[in-house]
Amino acid sequence: MIKGLILAGGLGTRLREETEFKPKPMVEVGGRPIIWHIMKNLSTQGLNDFTIATGYKGETIKDYFLNYHSRNNDVTLNLGVNSSVIHHGLHDESEWRVTIANTGELTMTGGRVFRSLKYLVGDRFLCTYGDGLADINFKELMEFHLAHGKKATVTTVQPLSRFGVMDVDSKGVVTQFREKPIMDGWVNAGFFIFEKSIVEYLDENCILEQEPLAKLASEGQLVAYRHHGFWQPMDTLRESIFLNEMWSEGNAPWKNW
Repeated sequence: MIKGLILAGGLGTRLREETEFKPKPMVEVGGRPIIWHIMKNLSTQGLNDFTIATGYKGETIKDYFLNYHSRNNDVTLNLGVNSSVIHHGLHDESEWRVTIANTGELTMTGGRVFRSLKYLVGDRFLCTYGDGLADINFKELMEFHLAHGKKATVTTVQPLSRFGVMDVDSKGVVTQFREKPIMDGWVNAGFFIFEKSIVEYLDENCILEQEPLAKLASEGQLVAYRHHGFWQPMDTLRESIFLNEMWSEGNAPWKNW
């Protein structure tokens, strides 16, 4: 099974209410960090080896996973001179292997991928953002990538408009209202599959979504996987509230466990 790279180093300035004291991937949905939901979804589909590219307040992510065993099990503490901790039982994520890579607080997305490549052993890897949830079928995504034989696959979606739309005729008469319709265009939803050969398109200072993807596209090496299911980023407080409401209502399409 290939490894997964999660980009988790951004400043999260549009979610400042939550990210003043922690990185955006640690903002909780249903009592768990959103990055945990991403990893749990993928691990249920067989991907259990993760590298997390951290930056802004990355120590929060490191501390979370360093203490994961204690957070998720009962413990007995001996507090004497020869102190010790006994963990009772195993948690459901015992098969996870997590590498925390400090890729720099101000490093751009392409630079974070470049600096993480040394941990991504194998011919190819999955790469995604640490702030978006989806019900991606990982097996289908991988089969799609292997079938076209190019260097990169990007998952694309048609998002809902943030606003309602009015249809207006040539005389200015409003003919109908459409409440937040699906947009015509396709946008980058993350969940890339990259061949390791993309290293030649990267450097320590590049922005993944600009020069590297543009060059791959110009050379015919970037193919879009069209996802027609659920996808929701968490860029704002409103979106954070929306995802938590979905969870509390038992309507979380990304929950496959």
